[in-house]
Amino acid sequence: MREFPIFLLSLVSNLNSQLAGYLKLPGVQIGSPSFTLQDDYRGQDFFNQFDFISRSDPTHGLVDYQSKQNAIAKGLAYVQNGVTVLAVDNKTVLPSGSNRASIRIESKKKYDSGLFIADFEAMPVGCSTWPAWWSRSVTDYPKGGEIDVIEGVNSQTFNDMTFWRKGGSCNFPPASLSGTTSSIIDQKKCSDTTTDLMSCGFRDGKANSFGTGFNKAGGGVYAHLVNDDGISIWHFPRKSIPKDIKNKKPDPSSWGKPVARWKSTKCDMKKHFRGHKLVINTTLCGSWAGDPGAWARSKCPRTCPETVADPKNFNGARWKIKYISVYKQV
Repeated sequence: MREFPIFLLSLVSNLNSQLAGYLKLPGVQIGSPSFTLQDDYRGQDFFNQFDFISRSDPTHGLVDYQSKQNAIAKGLAYVQNGVTVLAVDNKTVLPSGSNRASIRIESKKKYDSGLFIADFEAMPVGCSTWPAWWSRSVTDYPKGGEIDVIEGVNSQTFNDMTFWRKGGSCNFPPASLSGTTSSIIDQKKCSDTTTDLMSCGFRDGKANSFGTGFNKAGGGVYAHLVNDDGISIWHFPRKSIPKDIKNKKPDPSSWGKPVARWKSTKCDMKKHFRGHKLVINTTLCGSWAGDPGAWARSKCPRTCPETVADPKNFNGARWKIKYISVYKQV
């Protein structure tokens, strides 16, 4: 019968738009999800909303993560013209193999879902660097999952985005990864139903997605949406940031294909994304950037520890963050 859906649609059109923003009928979606601003991290208040993690680096990097007090005193964490800067020390000459001062911060708040929009003016670049914008479960890690939104090493010219989980039967067959603008790194890993620790990644080969190319483009926005349908990531270079993001009225349904998407067809996101804190850090060398194979592919000179010893190599090793906004789906 056609009369029932037509009658219902006429009622919906008269409802307040906030109530009717996301109504589902059997097999029919009316409108698109709407979002309300939950948290806005920017400016002078930015550092009050994040913890500075000063413990040793779990990825075995040649870094000495700084406390908030030390980071500010050393000029590694500051706000300039409204932009938050997180830098690697570029002044101290070190013996080869020593740790260099750097920053790792984690949000004080935890999230189980949401739309996360981060505007970066620049990211760290250079040999030995391993910058990342990501989130991880502090409620039950690693069972509660990890999402790497921006990650790469050394002179890399592409961005790797990865979803990690431990335990359970969560997996992503090809259909669960379709409809993106980037490539799957290893489908076998994504589809594996036997492994206890699974990683499933996408690679965005666009030069403006990471590193020097990202910075030359003036940076840009990375947005990721986490809900019951799965996880989606979008990247917008500076000149292509949608007006709805600028106006603080984000509408992911208008953004086109994401660069990465993990659909929840065979993965319960409520089990594998819970209690996440937002993380920004820059480590040096470590288990990826300092891996012999990765170092050889980078064509960086000398050795990774020798590179860390020279402060001149870190003049461009800094995050410049315009804001991070978190929206709640309503």
